[in-house]
Amino acid sequence: MRIVIAGGHGQIARRLERLLAARGDTVVGLVRKPEQTEQLRAEGAQAALCDLETASVGEVAEHLRGADAAVFAAGAGPGSGAARKDTVDRGAAVLFADAAEAAGVRRFLLVSSMGAGAEPPPGTEPVFAAYLRAKRAAEESLRARTGLDWTILRPGRLTDEPGSGLVELAESTGRAAVSRDDVAAVLLALLDDRDTAGRTLELVGGDVPVAEAVRQATAPTG
Repeated sequence: MRIVIAGGHGQIARRLERLLAARGDTVVGLVRKPEQTEQLRAEGAQAALCDLETASVGEVAEHLRGADAAVFAAGAGPGSGAARKDTVDRGAAVLFADAAEAAGVRRFLLVSSMGAGAEPPPGTEPVFAAYLRAKRAAEESLRARTGLDWTILRPGRLTDEPGSGLVELAESTGRAAVSRDDVAAVLLALLDDRDTAGRTLELVGGDVPVAEAVRQATAPTG
């Protein structure tokens, strides 16, 4: 497969790039800075310079053309203000989805956030509240599309602990932590399972192997 990842220099994206490259897939990471390209190559990925805050739909679509799937794993990152939460976590996600549709790439994964499904509660730190609202808006834009086979993944609190390969993945999990290693492993499994299309899934650490957790998340109920 050929996979294009927005936010290709991010911590989850680099882990996913390693996993994809290790099994022989072609992976392209979109990055903003020329100095980030060497690190992507070290992960086994190709790097494409593309600033999603300034690029047009057509420019991004050129990077996506011929891909089997697109993964939005970009984020404004720590230290950024509310304005960039909107331009990256919402605006860039919408742009990337527009470009995927324009390029004819149906499979689309969005890395969102636990808590994005509701209005932030009173007292939420303002920038974090802006982040959650941006993620929620990106999710809503994706759900309205019929041209994409989308899956939304909402990880819990991210850690750098080594992945265990054991998770809980469901429409609702409750709040808990999850390692970035395990998030990347779940994204890999979701790319291979189109039965997860049209689903919004929360992810935390758990006791179910990743492959089985993905199967359980798509099993019929009742």
